[in-house]
Amino acid sequence: MNGIDAGRRRFLCVSLTAGGALLLGFRGAVAAPTPGVPPELLGDDLTAVGPFVRIERGNRIVIGARGCEVGQGVMTSLPMLVAEELDVEWSQVMVVQLPYGYVETDQGASNLYGNQGADAGMREAWTELRQAGAAARWLLRQAAANEWKLPVANLRTEAGEVVAPDGRRLSYGALARSAAALTLPPAPLPLKQPDRFHVIGKPTRTADARDIVTGRSRYGIDEYAANALVAVIVRCPLFDGTLASFDDSETRKVAGVVDVVALPGPAPGQPFDGVLTAGVAVLAEHSWGALKGREQLQVTWKPGPWADESSAALARRANERLDGAEAGLEVRHDGDFAQARKQARQVVEARYEMPFLAHATMEPPGALIEIGQDSARLTAPVEDPDGASRMIAKLTGLPRARIEIRLTRGGGSFGRRLANDFVAEAVLVAKAAGKPVKLMWTREDDLQHDFYRPFGVHALAATLDRRKRITGWSHRCAATPLQARDARANPPPANAGNLEADDFPAGLVANLEKTFHAVESGMPRDAWRAPADAMHAFAVQSFIDEIAVATRQDAVKLRLDLLGEPRLIPYSGGPGLDTGRLADVLRRCAERIGWGVRRTDGHGLGIACHFTAGGYAAHAFEVSVVGDELRIHRAVCVADVGRVINPLGVEAQLMGATIDGLSTTLNLAITVRDGQVRQRSFRDYPLLRMAHSPKDVEVVLVESGADPADAGTVGIASAAPALANAVYAATTVRVRKLPLMPELMRML
Repeated sequence: MNGIDAGRRRFLCVSLTAGGALLLGFRGAVAAPTPGVPPELLGDDLTAVGPFVRIERGNRIVIGARGCEVGQGVMTSLPMLVAEELDVEWSQVMVVQLPYGYVETDQGASNLYGNQGADAGMREAWTELRQAGAAARWLLRQAAANEWKLPVANLRTEAGEVVAPDGRRLSYGALARSAAALTLPPAPLPLKQPDRFHVIGKPTRTADARDIVTGRSRYGIDEYAANALVAVIVRCPLFDGTLASFDDSETRKVAGVVDVVALPGPAPGQPFDGVLTAGVAVLAEHSWGALKGREQLQVTWKPGPWADESSAALARRANERLDGAEAGLEVRHDGDFAQARKQARQVVEARYEMPFLAHATMEPPGALIEIGQDSARLTAPVEDPDGASRMIAKLTGLPRARIEIRLTRGGGSFGRRLANDFVAEAVLVAKAAGKPVKLMWTREDDLQHDFYRPFGVHALAATLDRRKRITGWSHRCAATPLQARDARANPPPANAGNLEADDFPAGLVANLEKTFHAVESGMPRDAWRAPADAMHAFAVQSFIDEIAVATRQDAVKLRLDLLGEPRLIPYSGGPGLDTGRLADVLRRCAERIGWGVRRTDGHGLGIACHFTAGGYAAHAFEVSVVGDELRIHRAVCVADVGRVINPLGVEAQLMGATIDGLSTTLNLAITVRDGQVRQRSFRDYPLLRMAHSPKDVEVVLVESGADPADAGTVGIASAAPALANAVYAATTVRVRKLPLMPELMRML
């Protein structure tokens, strides 16, 4: 989908509701109405690159949240940007979730609200959404100036009112009609200076928190439609397997079962641009009938080309790639590492292994789809509504302008809902049924049919001179590429998400080589939290500690020496790495955990830091090991995510990311045997229990005037290596293979 260019973003659409409400938002030229958008919120001709503002006569302010809310807090933080520039109190604001804003213009397909995907973070919204609020405020001030016959420069705004020098006031609601007739100037409007912020930076509770805790908030799994059938699917457990036959005679005897439909999967090796695998769907009048009917279904599968795949075989192939003579893909090459190795006084080497991971969202995938003769409506928690729109159009033949997508709050995602395979399933089943369909996944479905985080083995080597300075660094990775069977015309390189060219310590070591070896696998794979950072950080930050131990250096000082003087190091695809900011979070974290204080209680301290997409974080843990139990006594996370929009939201994101990082590191792994996933439930994919969690995660937010970064990804990468480093400090056992607890118990 084409974005709306900067010039066309300056058109502002203003309209009035029958009740006299003023509706404001940006629009593109020759924009068509958006199907399914509530008219009381938008009006017939409103098109916007950011969320719109609705001002009622009674001065209630309604702000639209454009982002896909899956727990990252955008339902609150994005409208806060609009409210700040609009000059209203947050207590005056009502937040509504915007639907997907597809629109066709004379310059192609676009979106009323800008990028609504999960990849549209705070950095992109920082200017766009503040401009939306500033535009509305400009119109209201101008309307008041016309009313009072005063220069607009003499007027100010506060708490949803325009104020004259003599103290006269007009509410935004009272100005709605006159403001509707005004035209916005073509140039971008000036934005507030930070010293005038009264919404941004203030701790703000989640906009729909009351609805969540009282059960009124509707998640995707809560949605129903009249006459909709409930569908569940038996999916092929074998990678690239196919349906041989099925017997549904007993299924059709179950009360409520209406039909049974076979779904073909993608051909082996073909892109995953629809359903993930072959399956047989059971449709019923209610969920009980669908699930019971599925239990009675007899299905025979034909194995595909990956019938012999196993985790052990993957590990063997990865290590063979690293030990072999094959050159691999050169990711980065600075200086001459081979020469540095010849001249080194000391060489440190280590190898790390990380398993496949599932997303394991609390709310499994699912979708409600209604397909009519000339239109369709999807109601689902998705992270890529644009991709869902394109997929529905492809499968139904409907024009995208006739496809409505209503976004619901999602019960987690971590990247899982970036894939729209569950949407494709719902569409195909609904087409076969000729009725609306609510597709439901179970926990077993979710764990066995995911787009998993890749498996990989990382081999690192560092050369040091006689002064114990790192002179060379080699990082070779053999892994299953992140993007499996990518349908895009220009997919990312094979190393993306496993080994990044500019990640630490790129730019800090003169002689650096990074090489990637692809390991073939039938496992579907895609993004998992902080996809470009989590795997890389565990290997690198664990290895830094190993160098410190081997050379008898302090691990914090070694990192600080590497970072050196504050400077900006280029980083492809995003903001540069500011070594001063990374060093700052590391120092603060070390001080908070009590680094450098000699321990006599058997406890160990571990620390790690990482730069992620414009944000900086460091983790430190204090742990002890008693028998077969790992106890986490303290957990500290220090983060610099730029300017903080909502401190409560950022703290929650960092706490959640830390706990998720601990849970993943300790016990989680998806394993493969005989060409299929072995894990089926939380019994064999055991999330961290409360009794084993730290009592508190101490979060420290660094004040910063830099543009905001997305806190949800910043807080995950450094947790795993910091924990592994703490375990080593407590036990002198170095765990290089995740998950940590099984390996630690094996080695003790």
